[in-house]
Amino acid sequence: MSLTLNNLAPKHGSRTKKFRIGRGPGSGRGKTAGKGTKGQKSRTGGGKKLGLKGLKQMLLSFPKNRGFRSRYAKVATVTFNRLAAFQAGETVSLDTLREKGIISRTDREAKVVGSGTFDKKLNFEGIAFTVGAKAAIETAGGTIK
Repeated sequence: MSLTLNNLAPKHGSRTKKFRIGRGPGSGRGKTAGKGTKGQKSRTGGGKKLGLKGLKQMLLSFPKNRGFRSRYAKVATVTFNRLAAFQAGETVSLDTLREKGIISRTDREAKVVGSGTFDKKLNFEGIAFTVGAKAAIETAGGTIK
């Protein structure tokens, strides 16, 4: 038999008829239509839906990640008192500040803060300054790169 449009059919057993429930005692699913007897779930429109209470419990179970963390690192501040760890003539850079334990190893930038007098002659490389700190270092004879 040739395959033509008028004799196309799905494979036998691949499609089953919808079972019609509640069609009398002889149908196999009559009377209570497979829902048991009585109760909320046996009624039309019965069954408890997800209410606000359940949603509240779900929300409370999530961790409290409040606020945000900036993707920009905070600038580590270095005061004149902390620079006492250096000897006169030494070079102060991010690496030397980390070695002396003045800034943490995760800090990416450092800024010298302070005003007043500073008496050590130090060489600074790759560090930011406040206006007062820059003036005090230059009057002490220090160099800034």
